Amino acid sequence: MADDLPTHGGHTLAYVYDSGLAGLDRLAAEAHASASSANALDPTAFPSLLRMENDLVAAAAARLGGGPGTVGTVTSGGTESCLLAVLAAREASNETVEPAVVLPSTAHAAFHKAAHLFGVRAVEVPVVPGTFLADPAAMAAAIDENTVLVVASAPSYAHGVIDPVAEIAEAAAAKGVRMHVDACIGGWVLPDLRKLGAELPPFDLSVPGVTSLSVDLHKYAYCPKGTSVLLHADARLRRGHYFASAAWPGYTMLNTTLQSTRSGGPLAAAWAVLRHVGDEGYLRLAEDTATAAALLRTGVERVEGLRILGEPDATLLAVATEGGPGFDLFTVADEMKQRGWYVQPQFAHGDSPVNLHLTVTAANRGGEAGFLADLEASVAAAREAGPVEVADELAAAIAALDPDTLTSEQFAGLLEGAGLSGGGGLPERMAPVNALLAVAPPRLRERLLLEFLGLLYRYGDSA
Repeated sequence: MADDLPTHGGHTLAYVYDSGLAGLDRLAAEAHASASSANALDPTAFPSLLRMENDLVAAAAARLGGGPGTVGTVTSGGTESCLLAVLAAREASNETVEPAVVLPSTAHAAFHKAAHLFGVRAVEVPVVPGTFLADPAAMAAAIDENTVLVVASAPSYAHGVIDPVAEIAEAAAAKGVRMHVDACIGGWVLPDLRKLGAELPPFDLSVPGVTSLSVDLHKYAYCPKGTSVLLHADARLRRGHYFASAAWPGYTMLNTTLQSTRSGGPLAAAWAVLRHVGDEGYLRLAEDTATAAALLRTGVERVEGLRILGEPDATLLAVATEGGPGFDLFTVADEMKQRGWYVQPQFAHGDSPVNLHLTVTAANRGGEAGFLADLEASVAAAREAGPVEVADELAAAIAALDPDTLTSEQFAGLLEGAGLSGGGGLPERMAPVNALLAVAPPRLRERLLLEFLGLLYRYGDSA
């Protein structure tokens, strides 16, 4: 574990969420251990898990505009919540020959995964240039007789902006189509930011036309992974993602999620954390997070050659270059890692250029000056090193690859051409790898990364 990214202290600005509260990890671990052997597959056998799940759903519904009929399900994470929202919509429209989900180009990849798994066509709609906000008129125009679900983000992961949910929901409702809000990363903290004075657009279940919403508790509720809540406005809307089978000689299998066996550990840990922190505690954490995000944004914009993409509404920042800075962000990311910080590179997509993603948490409060000093030093080092160049012959070799027919041998040759075939673990600097991937079209990049993933997961190399 010495080689892992740090999960505490605010130095890893993606993947992890740190409240900075002393003792919270221990409380969660003890609660998790107390229920880890219990199985949420059968709520009648373990009524304590049923109680805790209903409590978690009630807490999320109260925070996010739920009404008297609101129901919900605790899942393993945001991706499963989004998958189930798509599945429920598809199952409710079983007469639709070619079901489709309409989503902005900034929607989370989980919806593309859902489309792939459930045989639903993903209709991707371009966002408003420069703002990265979903375009309500374009979204409305994309809805047709095959549409079973429309999606918006609150906020989007890549840029931290809240889509115009009310306008999109109105368009969906006018055509009798369900509307899902992906509030996985923002749902828990946005209500508190509003209490603190932030002017935020409406986004939750109180918005007419919004039929479902997802919120992750292992993000800004600071619960252990993995717990997410999928809310539906009423039980009828939820029914499609439930599954039952009596088509075998064993027990009749009943599932509320994609899983059958579910450990009670995550439920118990989340329940304990929510009760321990409480509403006032979450408000204080939100205030620390908002302050840190504001200081980091101001500081980033003062660094020569850097800018913030869009107008982020919450706690996420996307850092891009300005003009022709003479350096690349992949090198900046490597330099930051050398200084003890992890910032997440995001590749160019549509109107969005290469950028560095920052997920700001309460643990970043107080460490802003150190981060910004190291960022400025990293930019200076990257400027001195110059942009990472991909040789023309290597770029030509990449352009000639077909993602549908790529072989392991071709992938090995590509690694060798890039000087990455030494073996023995991950490269120390990722800028050359990321520059290589940036040259590849998205589908080829997916294929190359899957090949790379296959190399990582080889049991013979585990020692």
